[in-house]
Amino acid sequence: MELLLTIAEHLAAQLLMITFFPVIFESYKRRHSYEHVDAPVIYEDLNSLKQIPCPHINDPAEKYISLIIPAFNEERRLPAALDETMNYLQRRAAKDRSFTYEVVIVDDGSQDATKSVAFGFVKKYTVDNVRVILLGRNHGKGEAIRKGMLHSRGELLLMVDADGATKVNDLEKLEYQIHAFAKKEINLGNATATDSNFRISDFPVAAFGSRAHLEEKPLETRKWYRYFLKKSFDPVVFLVAGPEIRDTQCGFKMFTRAAARKLFANIRLKGWCFDLEVVFLCKHFNIPVLEISVDWSEMPGSKVNLLSIPQAMWEVAIMVFGYGTGMWEIRSEYS
Repeated sequence: MELLLTIAEHLAAQLLMITFFPVIFESYKRRHSYEHVDAPVIYEDLNSLKQIPCPHINDPAEKYISLIIPAFNEERRLPAALDETMNYLQRRAAKDRSFTYEVVIVDDGSQDATKSVAFGFVKKYTVDNVRVILLGRNHGKGEAIRKGMLHSRGELLLMVDADGATKVNDLEKLEYQIHAFAKKEINLGNATATDSNFRISDFPVAAFGSRAHLEEKPLETRKWYRYFLKKSFDPVVFLVAGPEIRDTQCGFKMFTRAAARKLFANIRLKGWCFDLEVVFLCKHFNIPVLEISVDWSEMPGSKVNLLSIPQAMWEVAIMVFGYGTGMWEIRSEYS
């Protein structure tokens, strides 16, 4: 009997090692947050064929807002979303000269005509307003957004899904709450905020679009697997992010430049659950997170499927081990 117990313990130990060794190995590989996909050092202006230097998150802001759109095989959904986005941005800029903008499309190794579609918008609206980053091969939504954030020029940086599930004018809800929060801090006598040279880009705060209010809708109005995935992933979200934020996975999030500089200097998760790492880092840096309800419609062609859960669990395990053991150093700035 004792021999059987010893063998069972030995087998259990081996199974545990086999299970966790890949997690340990992958966490070790990602220990340096700056060792990610090399970003292009230039953008190409398709009209003049000039090489435009790639901006850096540590540079001063040159635009009021940047919209970062990750795109992987989005040749069908991207045109309509970009048309709606550009029409909104142009209308607003025409009413307010201080409203300057850019759209940064990050092609995450698409194998269809996404690149051609994106460069078509560059040619139409000029490289000053629409820029394209090519990652070369597919790395994941988290990496695409990370790269876009680190090479944008806005005081405010908004991540937007390529499918247009959230209407672009809802950015005003997030924008308003960020400004209101900053003004409240000024009135409370925050030393940084009372500086005469204060800009919204200097105030670290994040605003998350939320679909939590839509949970009351009947199940038949949503894809069953989305409901299943959410309920399966909820316990993980609760353990990592806590109860404060009801919807961590909505692809409509706004950051001030100061917040993005700290957060995306450290992001290591490359898949769609990178949002959990964003929440974790917001807590670490004491960056306020505002959750704002937005209108959202389920769009056909979603890349979320039943395989998304094991992929997400894999990345969460890597993150927990990396930060939990101190293997992943958290840096305050990107360099």
